[in-house]
Amino acid sequence: MNIERTTFSGHLGFVLAAAGSAVGLGNIWRFPYLAAKNGGGLFLFVYICLVLTFGFALLLTEVAIGRKTQQGPLSAYKRIHPNWAWLGLLATIIPAIILPYYSLIGGWVVKYFTVLATGNLNNATQDGFFGGFITAQWSPIIFHTIFFAATAAIIYAGVNKGIERISKILMPLLLLLVLGIAIYSCTLVFTDENGVTRTGMQGLAIYLIPDFTGMTFGRLLGVIMDALGQLFYSLSIAMGIMIAYGSYLKKSDNLPKSVNRVQIFDTGVAILAGMMVIPAVFTFMGTEGFGAGPGLMFVSLPKVFQAMGSVTGTVIGVLFFAMVFFAALTSCISILEAIVSSLMDEFKWTRKKATVIGSIYGWLLGIFVALGYNLLYFEYKLPNGSTAQILDIFDYVSNNIMMPVLALLTCVLIGWIVKPGTVIEEAEAGGVRFARRGLYVFLIRFVCPVLLALVFLKAFGLFA
Repeated sequence: MNIERTTFSGHLGFVLAAAGSAVGLGNIWRFPYLAAKNGGGLFLFVYICLVLTFGFALLLTEVAIGRKTQQGPLSAYKRIHPNWAWLGLLATIIPAIILPYYSLIGGWVVKYFTVLATGNLNNATQDGFFGGFITAQWSPIIFHTIFFAATAAIIYAGVNKGIERISKILMPLLLLLVLGIAIYSCTLVFTDENGVTRTGMQGLAIYLIPDFTGMTFGRLLGVIMDALGQLFYSLSIAMGIMIAYGSYLKKSDNLPKSVNRVQIFDTGVAILAGMMVIPAVFTFMGTEGFGAGPGLMFVSLPKVFQAMGSVTGTVIGVLFFAMVFFAALTSCISILEAIVSSLMDEFKWTRKKATVIGSIYGWLLGIFVALGYNLLYFEYKLPNGSTAQILDIFDYVSNNIMMPVLALLTCVLIGWIVKPGTVIEEAEAGGVRFARRGLYVFLIRFVCPVLLALVFLKAFGLFA
């Protein structure tokens, strides 16, 4: 017996929920860091070109698979082609690996928000504060539990009363906060101890104006690969998420338009994140501040807030980590939903049962990941040359190995096995005009597989 599937109440609900998934921690700290590293405006230009081609093709494909099959990722591939059902298992394992460590990082965000909101900005700027926190035995687990409980409660409430309702609240707030902090960041002025004055507008110029200094083919290839890797992760591609969300999209909604709007929202927030972070870091730390990489959000930015003054810095810092919390929560919601929707569709479980089981798994494994910084600490050399702990291994296996493989095989399935018409038919449902159908066929058959193969090879240090 088929039970009528819950759908988003309208086009806006899907767009905000899908954009909430796409706008995550990677947009807030990784995008600005990569833009600063890769010639500012040059990186932005390459990134936007990839969004309009590579990103559009893959995002449209996954949403179309979900809406066409009306199934979560575990069952959807089976409906597309029975002999490729195993891809559904891979599409469910990936979010199951990401969920625990993403929730743990979400807990770190809650910790910093709490520290700044209680007026302890100076504590957060002390050398060793971040390292001392993540290596503590109980504190990271407590904050991980708080963050995961919020995630699970929203999924438990359902598609309309949970995911859609919270997305309609948090996503506009997130956009306002990012825009407001970005504008403020560009107005900053600071004179250092050497008498050198730097401004936010100078930092904005570094971010927006292409830098071709020392440009070689090898460096350009590195920019393209960094932009490709960021886009691949940012859009929540190959994580089962967009298939799950696509399955809740009404047949009457314009599929290509919905995908376009998700891309616009995600890319807009990513670009604004750069305008928010890079001018502020440059103003108070110079170009040396860009070298912080992943530590930018938890180590460098608190020091930037401190340099703004105790009152102003605390207010901006609280608003910043509130915004990061919104981004992390909406993304973590989508990761858990990919798992829950799979369990519901494959095993005919109720949402309550699937949410409870999925949440217990994610919470417990998150504790295991947290212990990787203390009781279970070890160091492991990854194929790309970096040294890793448990969290890094989970991230490397899911993002650098499994996700490119799943996306590549999805391109093979749609491009060559069941043919692109499977997706085109869904995109044109209800008489919708799909102007880019010819481009889509070319991208899904030829361009996307080649680029995904390069992303996969990059994981082994080929383009390091």
